[in-house]
Amino acid sequence: MIKRTLFFENPAYLSTKNNQLVVKLTQSNETRTVPIEDIGMMVLENQQITFTNGLIEKLTYQNAAIVCCNQQHLPLSLISPLSGHSEYNERLRFQLEATLPLKKYLWQQTIVSKITNQANLLGLLGKQNDKLRKWSKEVLSGDTTNKESHSAAFYWDRIFDIPGFYRGQKEIAPNNLLNYGYAILRAVCARSLIGSGMLPALGIHHANKYNAYCLADDIMEPYRPFVDEVVYAIVQDNDDIEELTSHIKQQLLIIPAIDVTIDGKRSPLMVAMSRTTHSLYECFAGISRKILYPTL
Repeated sequence: MIKRTLFFENPAYLSTKNNQLVVKLTQSNETRTVPIEDIGMMVLENQQITFTNGLIEKLTYQNAAIVCCNQQHLPLSLISPLSGHSEYNERLRFQLEATLPLKKYLWQQTIVSKITNQANLLGLLGKQNDKLRKWSKEVLSGDTTNKESHSAAFYWDRIFDIPGFYRGQKEIAPNNLLNYGYAILRAVCARSLIGSGMLPALGIHHANKYNAYCLADDIMEPYRPFVDEVVYAIVQDNDDIEELTSHIKQQLLIIPAIDVTIDGKRSPLMVAMSRTTHSLYECFAGISRKILYPTL
């Protein structure tokens, strides 16, 4: 079953009763309820949202991700379980003992999948993708020739027909949309990694000592083009994308529910991400040698 993503942009008091999320809207004094077991993610945007510790406890037991936003309404932090699997100790040991050659091999698979999905998206949009097709076949173990970077420059130069566009956190729109979409994707990935019994901080490639989600940043890479596709559609349908309006955010919040395909089987992205993170665990445990990534 696909879990629900809930978005709160107005002041509210959030609590729990009878395994239900109880939402009391401050302005209208209206009360609504949602079964906690149905919730996969909550995005808390308004600075005047209050929630109880009992609610956090129940959401945590359901491995729900709670995303808190800053004063600029952008995702800032993620509340997630310390441990999301009954075999956490053993699975963490497998992750810690993963050899460097294995991690380089897994990173090679990740970059091949990412570049392939970038090429597929450009193809769907009727744009040039020949070099990406070529580079996806030339990725070495650990991507030592940096095909990811070469592909990114080629890809971002072609996907949006916007003069002066450059992919960067603080660059012109639609970077604001991409940043928001990737933050949602990152939360989905971190949630799935924890549910599969792994520590999101220990990456197979990313190793920034200030980054608590290095592994999430690794594993979400092949999923990024799915976010790009959503953003591209928003850009085509909206004349003004300088501001992240409520309407645009609602369109970005469908990301966990969009259908993706892994090995010919379609499922919502949030479900597919769980398959991906479980396959990563099997690679760490020596059960498999392949990470299951979706194909766009």
